[in-house]
Amino acid sequence: MKITSATLRQVDIPLRHAFETSFTRMAAKKTMILELTDDAGTKGYGEVSAFDIPFYNEEFRAGAWELLINIMLPMILNVDMAHPDEMYSLVAGIRRNNMSKSAINCALWDIFAKEANLSLATALGGNKKKVETGVSIGIQATPQALVQVVNGYIEQGYRRIKCKIKPGKDYDYLAAVRKAFPNVMLMGDANSAYRRADFASLKRLDDLNLIMIEQPLEPGDLLDHADLQQLITTPICLDESITSLDDTRKMIRLGSGKIINIKVARVGGLTVAKQIQALAAKNDIQCWCGGMLDSGVARAENVAIATLPGYTLPNDIAASTRYYDRDIITPLVTLNGTYVDVPNRPGMGVSIDQDTLNDFTIATKSITVKAATHA
Repeated sequence: MKITSATLRQVDIPLRHAFETSFTRMAAKKTMILELTDDAGTKGYGEVSAFDIPFYNEEFRAGAWELLINIMLPMILNVDMAHPDEMYSLVAGIRRNNMSKSAINCALWDIFAKEANLSLATALGGNKKKVETGVSIGIQATPQALVQVVNGYIEQGYRRIKCKIKPGKDYDYLAAVRKAFPNVMLMGDANSAYRRADFASLKRLDDLNLIMIEQPLEPGDLLDHADLQQLITTPICLDESITSLDDTRKMIRLGSGKIINIKVARVGGLTVAKQIQALAAKNDIQCWCGGMLDSGVARAENVAIATLPGYTLPNDIAASTRYYDRDIITPLVTLNGTYVDVPNRPGMGVSIDQDTLNDFTIATKSITVKAATHA
């Protein structure tokens, strides 16, 4: 495949309900959608999951926009590629910026699967017909309010409940949920809100029989995570700390955790996500697929990667309507019980709802082979 044009859109998708983590509160997912077209006319789609401000990692939407339009997309235009993996050598001179790289890689995989007449899941090597989902719940005003929200999801059949936590809104909140639901698969997600001084507070969470604590400490700190994992019995799940296959190798060697939340955008694409899962499986590290309040584009591609055999825990892949009244794909990602059925159509298995995408688009830029060559 040879990419002849690229169109990048800034898109603001209103959330049904504001979503609060330890760092921010969001009323809309401000994202970007990338469309690549190859010389056969096949289109593929990826999502640039960087938020409007760089609270999750160093990337942010305005910066990713400039990087992709002016530097990275021209690097991949008019180059023969037999496989999506080959794109990494083309952009090797760009340090990090994994979310921009991920959008390109995912769009290439979408094209690759379509032209092979395969579903994206099959093209990636997946073996599941459906993937289990858990639910992620933002920080609530009180423990009692959290229990009420959790109860609604338990009644819908969810087995794994993830609650956002931060200092001062952790033990009492999770303890209230555990008391109300003794057997639920319960976990806390800290989004790096804790430090070494908080080890005693985190040790206290051992009382609650959590399946994991996700990313308690700073993103780049594999050493302190290793010390914490030696101290506590609750498995540590790393999220922001794992940005590459090399990070995974270091985590395994140091004993920095027992589980990885693989976010396709964070690690740089479907190719790297697949590599990380394979290395983790060889070392008895469980994996699951995380999300970034994704639009339907990234959500459909997350479904595909979660079909790989090493994804062993319920994933953060909710129905489109969990977050949005309107999504930009058709059909929407829907639940079958607490599972998502894996599409069997070629590519990511869904189509772009162009009218809705247009409604939510605030900026568009296209580049072509001719323009890139001229530049």
